[in-house]
Amino acid sequence: MNQNQTETLVNNVKAFCDSNPNPSFGRDSHMQQVAPGRHPATARKIKTDRTSKIATSNVRTLHQKGKLENVVKEMERMKLNTLGLAEVRWTAAGSMKLNSKTVIYSGVDTHERGVGILFNITTAKSLGSWCPISDTVVVAKLVAKPFNLGIIQVYAPTSDSDHVEVEKFYEEIEKAKGYLKPQDIIIVMGDFNAKVAHERGEDVVGPSGIGTVKERGSRLIECCQVNDFTITNTWYQNHRR
Repeated sequence: MNQNQTETLVNNVKAFCDSNPNPSFGRDSHMQQVAPGRHPATARKIKTDRTSKIATSNVRTLHQKGKLENVVKEMERMKLNTLGLAEVRWTAAGSMKLNSKTVIYSGVDTHERGVGILFNITTAKSLGSWCPISDTVVVAKLVAKPFNLGIIQVYAPTSDSDHVEVEKFYEEIEKAKGYLKPQDIIIVMGDFNAKVAHERGEDVVGPSGIGTVKERGSRLIECCQVNDFTITNTWYQNHRR
């Protein structure tokens, strides 16, 4: 099943960008929304005292026959509730459903870059609203208690990108944060194309970072320091690369 063959969902859920007079999509502003007939105020709440498995993956592309189905199977095998997707390479922005899974995505007019988030049937019912910021950032709000959960999925510019592109990317993360409330639990995940080394730094980087810190890694750490973020996968042992 490819992108065009997949059933598309449309409904009246308010999106974050609806209240923003100048959304920055990098393309004509158009989007489709999920959970038919469901308003954010009445979306089913996730109880945050329960375990919810959230992961992210660079899928390299979903613009090939059978790729989305393979990702869904892997999500089911790992029993994930939510899976962030980097380098989706779908065009435009929208949402679709495959079996019991719902995916939101954000791209450009060409099959390059692109991000998305895949939800299982239970989590999709708690999707209050979402917004495609650009082809490298998408944000979604899940209605939960005691606090809502904001998920920002990213795909950072690669090493051959210039400084302007990198700074634009981090500005888009800040823009995505602006659609969430201070009391929301915020998870920023994806492929940052950066290394933050082994050295522990304050509460941002743990003892299990990989590689050597270079300019991209320093910029990521700076973003985390400003926003009081922690790079969580540096706080447990990873496979050496």
